[in-house]
Amino acid sequence: MMLNQAAMSKVSNHRVACVTGGAKRIGRALVLALHQANYNIIIHYHTSESEAIELVDYCNAIRPQSAKSVQGDLEDFETLPQLTWRIINSFGRLDCLVHNASRFYPTPFGQISQQDWQNLFLTNAQTPLFISQYLYPYLKKSQGCIISILDIHANGKPFGGYTVYNMAKAAHQMMVQSLAIELAPDIRVNAIGPGPTLQGSRQSDSHFARQRAATILERGAGPTDIQAALGYLL
Repeated sequence: MMLNQAAMSKVSNHRVACVTGGAKRIGRALVLALHQANYNIIIHYHTSESEAIELVDYCNAIRPQSAKSVQGDLEDFETLPQLTWRIINSFGRLDCLVHNASRFYPTPFGQISQQDWQNLFLTNAQTPLFISQYLYPYLKKSQGCIISILDIHANGKPFGGYTVYNMAKAAHQMMVQSLAIELAPDIRVNAIGPGPTLQGSRQSDSHFARQRAATILERGAGPTDIQAALGYLL
């Protein structure tokens, strides 16, 4: 991919970050943290258009022309080149790519389908790899970074009833570790693997309470914890 003349004319002087699935929940918290850190923001969304527009307007009210949104289906592999092209053309550069978008639902053994495998592996493993590859030249040029939002269950602590999700997140974790070697020293590659989270989550209060009770400190992670980790890795 090469930048056209129009894109070259709008290359940002600010560092630029893209957050996949950035319109709501943890993604929204990450967008706000990056914006506060003086990044221009590209908010990727799939179906959450109204939330993305609201967040873009909120950021632009604070700092004009500092946020844009791009729509894309991360499970449609054929459209990923066009999506990454729109990401680059938003501000003409990219300094930070945050892989936040994720599919999460149970797959009880005995009822697992091939469609479950496709759904969970596409968003949680395959797409982050290929988006990273498409955007590699721009991240290399800016000496930027890739940060993935993983899950404590990807690191030898599988979540009961979620076999395919566990496997997909474990694959994503290995991608992070592999790319950290492959892309050094030009691009830093790191991940955040939070424990149980509630705010903005799709799980119930009772389910979160059971998860929290199973941790050593009997507590979960909130958006501010993840924001702090992101700030450190930046």
